[in-house]
Amino acid sequence: MSAAEETPGGEDVPWGEVTPEAARRLLVAAVEAFAERGYHATTTRDIAGRAGMSPAALYIHYKTKEELLHRISRIGHDKALEILRAAADGPGTAAERLADAVRSFVRWHAERHTTARVVQYELDALGPEHRAEIVELRRQSDATVRRIIEEGVTAGEFDVPDVSGTAVAVLSLCIDVSRWFNVRGRRTPDEVGALYAGLVLRMVGAREPSASGPGAGAGQKK
Repeated sequence: MSAAEETPGGEDVPWGEVTPEAARRLLVAAVEAFAERGYHATTTRDIAGRAGMSPAALYIHYKTKEELLHRISRIGHDKALEILRAAADGPGTAAERLADAVRSFVRWHAERHTTARVVQYELDALGPEHRAEIVELRRQSDATVRRIIEEGVTAGEFDVPDVSGTAVAVLSLCIDVSRWFNVRGRRTPDEVGALYAGLVLRMVGAREPSASGPGAGAGQKK
């Protein structure tokens, strides 16, 4: 599945926030090239060719290849943080909200696995200023998961000796889905999300919420 084809149900066209259309085509081409070849092995000519444009046309919209990567990374990390905060600030117990956060975060990394691989694994290719900006967004994501776990510990729902370390482990587990997920595999994104939600709840010593809890749905069968 290409970055252009990663279209979860109910969402708009991938990268629809990127305009004009030529800039979006170049960004989609860059995602595909970076995911396939890696950032450093990809040239601006490769990206322009995939987009059906000339190399000169790329520089009308993006000054450098690194600017393209930064745009991809910024949009992806903003979306990741939005997903986690929506779950953290939602209704329900800490266990229900943590399960919802994991289900949603995993589902995004599975549905958008091509994009997510670039967003999550090409961080070191960014320049210092852009890298610092993205690292701050990652810290906010970590803080959001840590907050849910801390609330669960305070409420007596979780048994977690090391909250910070557990939050890192939870995020790492979810992010890694983008590395191995295959659309032809035996599990759907919803099923992987449900599986991982159960695993994480056992990590923190909580019982898995019932199917009627927040974020539950028909796609969460085991």
